[in-house]
Amino acid sequence: MKIDSPEFFNNREISWLQFNERVLGEVLDTRNPLMERFKFLGIFSSNLDEFYMVRVGGLKDEVLAGFNKPENKQYLTPKQQLRAIATKTKELVDQQYEAFKEVTQALKTEGVSFLKHEELNEIQAEYVKAFFREQVFPVLTPVAVDAYRPFPMLSSKSLNIATALEAEDGSKRNLAIVQVPAVLPRFVDLPVDDEETTAVILLEDVIISFIDSLFKGYRVLSAMPFRITRNADLPFHEEGTHDLLKLIEKELKKRRWGVGIRLEIQKNAINTNLLNMLRDVLDLQDRDIYAVDGPIDLTFAFAFYSQIGVEYDHLIYQTIMPVEPPALEKSKNLFDQILQQDYLLHHPYHTFDPVVRLIVQAANDPNVLAIKQTLYRVSGDSPIIKALKTAAENGKQVTVLVELKARFDEAKNIEWAKQLEKVGAHVIYGYSDLKTHSKITLIVRLQEGRIQRFVHLGTGNYNDSTAKLYTDIGLLTAREQIAEDATNFFNWLSGYGEQPQWNALHTSPNSMLEKFLSLIDEEIKYHKKHGNGRIVAKMNSLTEKDIILKLYQASRAGVRIELIVRGVCCLRPQVKGVSENIRVTSVVDRYLEHSRIFYFHHNGDDLIYCSSADWMTRNMRKRIEILFPIIDEEQKNYIKDCLALTLADNVKAREQDEHGVYHYVTKGKQSCESQILIQHYTNGKLKAKPSFDRPLDQKWIPVEKLEEKITFDPNSSKK
Repeated sequence: MKIDSPEFFNNREISWLQFNERVLGEVLDTRNPLMERFKFLGIFSSNLDEFYMVRVGGLKDEVLAGFNKPENKQYLTPKQQLRAIATKTKELVDQQYEAFKEVTQALKTEGVSFLKHEELNEIQAEYVKAFFREQVFPVLTPVAVDAYRPFPMLSSKSLNIATALEAEDGSKRNLAIVQVPAVLPRFVDLPVDDEETTAVILLEDVIISFIDSLFKGYRVLSAMPFRITRNADLPFHEEGTHDLLKLIEKELKKRRWGVGIRLEIQKNAINTNLLNMLRDVLDLQDRDIYAVDGPIDLTFAFAFYSQIGVEYDHLIYQTIMPVEPPALEKSKNLFDQILQQDYLLHHPYHTFDPVVRLIVQAANDPNVLAIKQTLYRVSGDSPIIKALKTAAENGKQVTVLVELKARFDEAKNIEWAKQLEKVGAHVIYGYSDLKTHSKITLIVRLQEGRIQRFVHLGTGNYNDSTAKLYTDIGLLTAREQIAEDATNFFNWLSGYGEQPQWNALHTSPNSMLEKFLSLIDEEIKYHKKHGNGRIVAKMNSLTEKDIILKLYQASRAGVRIELIVRGVCCLRPQVKGVSENIRVTSVVDRYLEHSRIFYFHHNGDDLIYCSSADWMTRNMRKRIEILFPIIDEEQKNYIKDCLALTLADNVKAREQDEHGVYHYVTKGKQSCESQILIQHYTNGKLKAKPSFDRPLDQKWIPVEKLEEKITFDPNSSKK
């Protein structure tokens, strides 16, 4: 049997849409608090925006360039993929707006109402009228469209209102565009009689209600809200570029004006003439047009949640406070503690504070000589950037690799790079043709005439904000082999030369892919000899064909393979004769599953690696990534236990079948929501220790009300 046949793979784009369908499932899941369900509407919308700007934009580029060859795993042409994407997306968008109606109706019963202008009482109507006159009208700029004034260039994702006008004497008709100002809040908080209730009206509804005032001498025949999504994939060729920073700054200015790839219109306000005008101007096909049954652009759910939703405690998730790893004492010197043992951090269950504290302490420690760090995405008011600036001002050698090509964070990273350079830090941008996606920090310290090196490695970004929302693994270590690799890694990035020979780390491109293929091959050999082959891998996405084919080979050899893949998965499990021994699950819950963990049984040696990389082609071949080992036995056991809980999830996990379709997992006598139970486990509040060997047969019971508590410290053992 030929295992690389198209029917044994899932299409990457459709698989991504299936992931976003699982996100939409969280809106429909009535077990989630109501405001959290509303926020998931925003997550779904934001995800879809990025998908269209990047993935669909790239496919459109291929079509426009005349490229129409099937070069993906399913042998679909770009045109075929665009048709399949449109069909699936229209289905999901219809479901999204049905979910919007369901959630807003439920919110209304809780005293939170979205009102139309005609539903306002007298006091509210007067308030809105004054609000429009005083705060909205001065900001609006109506733009006429006629023979002398062409259709304006509207920026991507901006919300606009297309208007059809008629002169009061009926002598002529005109068109005009009014942009809904992004500088104003998307919703207006209305006065209410009861302080326990909330009522809002959307800004576009306010503008439409008074839009006549913008066109004196004309009647507004119709007002149709619409939104354009444009291609945002940076098209520049990086090879030979002398000043990458300037080039990216230039290309970013073009992003807002890329080719139109999607048009959203409001179904109940469609005007055929206006729609035809927009279709022609943007050169769109019918499949690119989405008529939505509700407000356009539900990403306003984020702002609504943060400004209004948090006031309703019973409608949001209960706050779970991250804890300090028990063995890591906040009052003690971090360097002294790391010299004694490795520390494993599991965010957001463990606080991100030790990572920030390490950089801050290094910045102010007179014995620290140098700090070297890679930065991919950081928070808006990053304490790490502040600490690095302090370190440079204190005269330390600060080297920071800022990845300017981190998609949608390019402008922010350019600003950070400029700020760091101003205070004397040495800022590098890595290789022009590769993204540096690694997460690593090296601190060099001189203590009593002896050089000490400290390393932090992670699966996630140096972002203190997302560390509260994403699950990630971090490692603090002073192991000599890893420290030497870290030193060589930064020298490789900042200087010339080929990839070094690594002691403990592996990097991409090339070295990491070879390592993974070798590890799978070894597992096959061990299984043939001992019959106990097992691979467990957790990641965001799986697209790399060589790894998929190697996993199929391992499955056919009898190796037990369990994959926890949150998003895209081009591998198709449970196919007879190909992948019968492979199980694929996806967990979508309150935290974004972001950690990359790879386990190989290795005939009882239990090899565990963590990485900044997914099993994706781009991570293996087009990015600089790091794979690092977990060496401490207690920490390996902790990771195995957390994997056991994730594999046993039957509340938020979906399993992929042999047809590539996902279904909720319903196995197990007792409900297991892995993120909650991992939180309990990390806090030492879980009655039963999970079994990594047979996770579905185990029971886990939170023990807040029990006298006996099992405390588990993954950092308890010494080197």
